[in-house]
Amino acid sequence: MNIFDLPPIAAILAVSADALAALGGLVTPAGAVVLVTLAVRAVLIPVGISVAKAAQGRRRIAPRLAELQKRYRKRPEQLQKATLELYASEKVSPLSGCLPMLAQAPVISLVYALFASATIAGAPNHLLDASLLGAGLGRHLIDLGSGFQPSDLVFVALLVVIGVVAWLNRRMALRDAAPTLATEVPGAALLSPRGPLGWAPFLTLVAAAFVPLAATLYLAVSGVWSYTERRVLRSVYA
Repeated sequence: MNIFDLPPIAAILAVSADALAALGGLVTPAGAVVLVTLAVRAVLIPVGISVAKAAQGRRRIAPRLAELQKRYRKRPEQLQKATLELYASEKVSPLSGCLPMLAQAPVISLVYALFASATIAGAPNHLLDASLLGAGLGRHLIDLGSGFQPSDLVFVALLVVIGVVAWLNRRMALRDAAPTLATEVPGAALLSPRGPLGWAPFLTLVAAAFVPLAATLYLAVSGVWSYTERRVLRSVYA
């Protein structure tokens, strides 16, 4: 059973497809995806500001964290308690960096669904007729195995953009991360930029092999926005 055929989901997809098609009529379907991405990121600016403020707070209390680590080096339980109390008293979140990614998940899923099915609510999906520089917005990177076309170079360009901004964002996250975070806050070792999920931005490169070109375009534009926003906010909340 196709989950996209479930009545509630099909209804949402139908309304979304009509809205995207109407917007695409004013610009282009690919341009509509870009505009939707920019609109979503604009709505999430307050989330970006909260992340920047949290990073500022982590940089501010880093010397105090180092002092706690030195003081309680041989008492890990006391160190953990003191560290959590410091974060609470200073109203600093150690794990706020993942908020923008989580907030966008529903929209990314919707873009994927709109370009992943041949039909929407029982009607032909005309969004699949749209293209970006000759490459169909419903085309997948794995489809290149059936024959590479010059227009498929757009995939290469978007993957390069995603990879570069992922690397830049991770480098910035590493600079903002508290040096003692991973050992003192429960669960932080996993979510810290120095932990396994610190490489999460690069998972978009893997996802790009399985999502339609439209979703890859969303990820690329969102990635560029993310890096630009973080650079600007980092200068504001230095």
